[in-house]
Amino acid sequence: MLKGFKDFLMRGNVLELAVAVVIGVAFTAVVTAFTENLINPIIAAFGGSNVHGLGFQLIDDNPKTVIDIGAVLTAAINFAIIAAVVYFLLVLPFQTIQARRKRGEEAGPSEPTDVELLTQIRDLLAQRQDR
Repeated sequence: MLKGFKDFLMRGNVLELAVAVVIGVAFTAVVTAFTENLINPIIAAFGGSNVHGLGFQLIDDNPKTVIDIGAVLTAAINFAIIAAVVYFLLVLPFQTIQARRKRGEEAGPSEPTDVELLTQIRDLLAQRQDR
């Protein structure tokens, strides 16, 4: 059981995955800062003089009843930016590399079938008997 776990860790995929997670978290922080500091003010500007920007408060005396549409738009923009970066910087190049590898692979000699091997053995035995 431990050997299988060790083999899993030593494959290299785990290390690549760990690097991807760390980079993803760091990139998420950059995108979040971008949307909160640049996109949010633009979205809030469309809300007019409302204190909540594109949001509204259901009950005036209860600040927890604010429906913040701007936050939802910001999250959607965050997702779209991160998904685009992941696709164009990770997925698309990986697919291109895989396609190149497949094109470069040549079919090697095929393994002989059982019938072909038996025929060769028969012919070799026949040659020995003829001597």
